[in-house]
Amino acid sequence: MSLISALAYVVAETTDIARWKTYAEGVLGMMTAPTLEGGLHVKMDERQFRFLVQPGAHDRYVASGWETRTQADFEAVLAALRAAGVAVELDDGALARGRCARQLATFADPSGNRHELVWGFKSDFIRFASPAGVPRFVTGDIGMGHTVLPAPDFEATVRFFREVLGFGLSDIYNFEPPGTTGVVLPIHFLHCGNGRHHSLALAGFPAQSGCVHVMVEVDDVAEVGRAIDRMQAHQALQTATLGQHTNDRMISFYMRTPSGFDIEFGCGGAVVDWAEHVVHEFTRVSLWGHDFSVSQKALLDKDAAQA
Repeated sequence: MSLISALAYVVAETTDIARWKTYAEGVLGMMTAPTLEGGLHVKMDERQFRFLVQPGAHDRYVASGWETRTQADFEAVLAALRAAGVAVELDDGALARGRCARQLATFADPSGNRHELVWGFKSDFIRFASPAGVPRFVTGDIGMGHTVLPAPDFEATVRFFREVLGFGLSDIYNFEPPGTTGVVLPIHFLHCGNGRHHSLALAGFPAQSGCVHVMVEVDDVAEVGRAIDRMQAHQALQTATLGQHTNDRMISFYMRTPSGFDIEFGCGGAVVDWAEHVVHEFTRVSLWGHDFSVSQKALLDKDAAQA
């Protein structure tokens, strides 16, 4: 089992902080607070943030934040990275303070995705009170959710997470894009030191935003439905309809963030006993629903209306 315990946070960049604030509060139903650097802390539990949104010249995903439970685990992960010849930058100063952590280390995987490793979170334990009435998000020991990252250098990136960082393989999906012949794009779902079905998925194709999607989870389908209503009221772009996945059994829908990557908003995700889990390759993404063509249809309708 990996010494990395969970996905702790993600870092995003935006050209429009005000738009992200409206989206975070009005659509996701999360709390926000300004950072000293002019960015935004987006809060979904007792942690001071789970999304850190930075102002910048681009709308994109910047980094995945991974946590260890102890300083000893943190140092053991650093040792494993260095033994594998990975360039690591250690910070216990301004960058760590900005992430509300005791120490932080940064490194890149073979596909160029940036990662931050942290331990010792600082928290004021201010109670989460959703401005949209969301009772709570499912976090705690299983982390904030999962992230799906582009991995054009697929085999090397999978080996890196499995052999250097100790992630385990949950499941495999070989995506065959509609309208293509003989094109197979692999996606591997990986777990770390908790029971969430996957905290990371690696997709064997590029993503312009730097991330395919980030998943956040609520307690029941009623809260998912209310999020759909908020998405429609705020005219956020929906990128997949409501459905249920085959592998982690999540009931969810997808929508676009102001930073260009998607949010999967769902409930009912599997928590796995890894001693009993059987890895499989699934041949369809969803048991039902999840029409991923809706965003293309919406954009075509918008273009037609403006013509």
